[in-house]
Amino acid sequence: MDFNPCMKHKAVRKTVRKFAETELGPISHEIDRDSRFPWEVVEKMRPLNYFGLQVPKQYGGAELDTISYAITIEELSRVCAGVGLCVTVHNSVGAFPIARFGTAQQKERFLPRLASGEYIGAFCLTEANAGSDAGSVETTAVYEGNEYVVNGTKVFVTNGGVCSLALTFAVMDLDDRRGGAGVFIVEKGMPGFSAGELEDMCGMRANQVSSLFFEDVRLPQSHMLGRPGDGLKIGLTALDTGRIGIGAQALGIAQAAFEAAVKYSKERQQFKKPISSFQTIQNYIADMATEIDAARLLLYRACAFKDAGQPFGAEAAMAKLYCSTVATRVTNLALQVHGGYGYSKEYDVERYFRDAKVTEIYEGTSEVQRMVIARSVLSQLT
Repeated sequence: MDFNPCMKHKAVRKTVRKFAETELGPISHEIDRDSRFPWEVVEKMRPLNYFGLQVPKQYGGAELDTISYAITIEELSRVCAGVGLCVTVHNSVGAFPIARFGTAQQKERFLPRLASGEYIGAFCLTEANAGSDAGSVETTAVYEGNEYVVNGTKVFVTNGGVCSLALTFAVMDLDDRRGGAGVFIVEKGMPGFSAGELEDMCGMRANQVSSLFFEDVRLPQSHMLGRPGDGLKIGLTALDTGRIGIGAQALGIAQAAFEAAVKYSKERQQFKKPISSFQTIQNYIADMATEIDAARLLLYRACAFKDAGQPFGAEAAMAKLYCSTVATRVTNLALQVHGGYGYSKEYDVERYFRDAKVTEIYEGTSEVQRMVIARSVLSQLT
């Protein structure tokens, strides 16, 4: 087991960090304040393959290993978590399910557009009455005359306001909502498909979160992903991959807050000396550093399992659970180190604090991660 990053991973981190600090750093405060999606930066990301991180090269992607993918998301999120969120959701639950479950024709049609960033992807599961309980989904896909007719409303859709392709979880058999579900590829511009008002979110404000409406959206059979009834399997597989991305995002937020706290503690003077000289502040810094390193190791273990072709659901859940918890704790401590200034929008730590919390909620709440982990542990011990 080698704990030293290889040259490739060092190069990925250096390259992405430079891009994020140069292109996102100067506008990160503004796009958070204004809830603005930075299309001008997206244009620069497209030719660099940020939207095809793990898409096979034959479809125009970068085909990176999963640790390189996680490093990319971590470094983007270290500077702007809202953009990191866009990229990870697009790659993990937008492009990945098509690469994993799509037909040859679906891959040829959609993956090049996703990899190039021509299409920005989203995954639509959550509804007003369904979130952690996928079996309560009310959106329907009824087969009529060689087409599926989709009706329903999805809420809190990441990338919802900017997506060109939405993988949509819908019920095909009302008598068997779990076994009779499907995932459908819905494209922007299809009659009956529309986006609602943007949500005024606490954090991740640079991401355009919205509701999506499906009113008699007619889809040919070629727009179903996988086979009838595969919906839950596709959704859960996508979420396993998505949890690695959200873990990386949370890690990036924690790293940013930690660096800000260390820097501020060396600059801030109290009782005629820097606050970094006080034992309490040193304890905070030691705890933050230790937890971030532990989170990174858990995350990279899940990445290694995925790349080795081994089951990684429980490992991804552990990584997501711990990374998001660490992000919340570290940003809270970083704000405490900043004192009153940390509660002011003058300092970025206030943004990190707001951004961190939602990593414990989306892509499966912390409570759901514990369910996944517990089931894995108990199944191995019986």
